[in-house]
Amino acid sequence: MGVEVHGTVTEGFEPVREAFTRNFEHLGDRGAAVAVYRDGRRVVDLWAGAKDVNGTGGTEPWRRDTAQVVRSATKGVAAAVPLLLHQYGELDLDAPVGRHWPEFKAHGKERVLVRHLLNHRAGLPLLDRPLTPAEALDPLRGAEAVAAQAPLWEPGTDHGYHALTYGWLLDGLVRRVTGQGAGEWIADRIAAPLGLDLWLGLPGTEAHRVGRVGPVEGPEPSGALRARPKRSVTAAYDDPASVTRRAFAAISPSPDPNDPAFRAVAQPAANGIATADGLARFYAALIGRVDGVRLFEAATVARARAEESAGPDRVLIVGTRFGLGYMLHGSASPLLAPGSFGHPGRGGSLGFADPESGVAFGYVTNGFRTTVTSDPRAQALVRAVRSALAG
Repeated sequence: MGVEVHGTVTEGFEPVREAFTRNFEHLGDRGAAVAVYRDGRRVVDLWAGAKDVNGTGGTEPWRRDTAQVVRSATKGVAAAVPLLLHQYGELDLDAPVGRHWPEFKAHGKERVLVRHLLNHRAGLPLLDRPLTPAEALDPLRGAEAVAAQAPLWEPGTDHGYHALTYGWLLDGLVRRVTGQGAGEWIADRIAAPLGLDLWLGLPGTEAHRVGRVGPVEGPEPSGALRARPKRSVTAAYDDPASVTRRAFAAISPSPDPNDPAFRAVAQPAANGIATADGLARFYAALIGRVDGVRLFEAATVARARAEESAGPDRVLIVGTRFGLGYMLHGSASPLLAPGSFGHPGRGGSLGFADPESGVAFGYVTNGFRTTVTSDPRAQALVRAVRSALAG
């Protein structure tokens, strides 16, 4: 029996429903949701499957307000904080981080600029001594660790994905500029005005809405040679001493994303929790008005998606493109169009905006695959949105 898909699509966006259904039938989705906005108006709002990936919590169905951990899609939400602070005149993107955070200057980091934290050029993708999961629950411990860490390369000269340290870098800076952690600032200044179902630091009152996540298998995309990683990429992930492995192991062993304690603390690189609508609505408000609320001015949108880093990535090995805090459309992370900006989450989730078409997109799932930046299920939905726009 096929999956029962709930929700609505506006006329013309039927291809998204069809692709969403196929994700369950052929690509291994267990529970997921997708939302699309166009010009500030919701045009796709779909959900299906089970709330929990493996049925541990029973057979409760996924509902419209079901939320999930979105892993690194969190980074795109967190990036809005320093960009908005710059927009408000409270933070200079070209100022040294140490101007606001004196402890950060250790080990020659006085030359690290605010923009380097956003464009993955700070040279701080790993910790010489990883945090334990217990240490990572302390909201100040990660920032203290990156402040004490020596850079791996000369800041500003090259880029490499700051898989976990990105969040501590941003949080440490935001605390010193605003007096609030990034999660608190987002709750007050972004989520509340927009009515977003999106949290960095899940309140206990919302815990019942969040399903269990876990690994799922799926078929390889047919005819896609790039689905098979290059030998150099495979070797980097297999080698415990590689920069790649060490960057993803900045908390070791990896914390359990289903642990209530992990969900309750804000880690702005990796543990945001959102509904698909919350993620899409956030991006819609970056590029236009949503119920009267707009976050980014046009100049801030231009700043967010202007290419800052491009080429071979010291951590991900493949070629990546970054603006200020956002991944840009490219072979490693295809989005809707060349002008799109957003962020995927390792294993499946994706959020982005495309100013030219007025589209904002959010996809969340409880089934994590081995993908890092380009999940087949999210990509199938993106292609369907592109098809719908082409008419």
